[in-house]
Amino acid sequence: MPPEPFLLDSSALLTLIEDEPGAGRVEKVLRTRPCLIPWLALLEVHYVTQREEGLDEAERRLALLEDLPAEVLWQADVAVLRAAASFKAVHRISLADAVIAGFAKARGATLLHKDPELEAVAGHVALEALPYKGG
Repeated sequence: MPPEPFLLDSSALLTLIEDEPGAGRVEKVLRTRPCLIPWLALLEVHYVTQREEGLDEAERRLALLEDLPAEVLWQADVAVLRAAASFKAVHRISLADAVIAGFAKARGATLLHKDPELEAVAGHVALEALPYKGG
C-alpha cells in the first residue's frame, strides 16, 4: 500500500523557497512522500511574489515549483467542490484555503502548511503545521 500523500499549500511552498523555519521538513516530504500541489497554491505564490518582488521573480518561482517532484492538481472535481463549500460555509477561512483544504480532503492527503487559519479544518483534514512566523 503506497504511503498517504502530502498536499503543500502556498505557505509551505513559500517556506521552502524563502528557506524559512520548516523548509527542511518540506524538503524531506518532497523527497520521501508522494506530494500534491493544487493550482491555487501556485497562483498564490505567483501573485504574492509578483506584488512583493516583481513579475520576473514570480515567473522564476513558478518554474522552480513546476520542477518539484510533485503532482500539480490543475482540475477540481465535485468532491473538492463539496468539501471546499462545506469548509467555507462552516468555518471562517478564505475561499483559497477552503479550496486547498478541499483538495486535501478529496485526495486523502495531509495538508502541510504554515497558516493558522487552516487549523479550523482540523478533524476534517489531516494537518501538519510548519513553525508559524513569530511562534
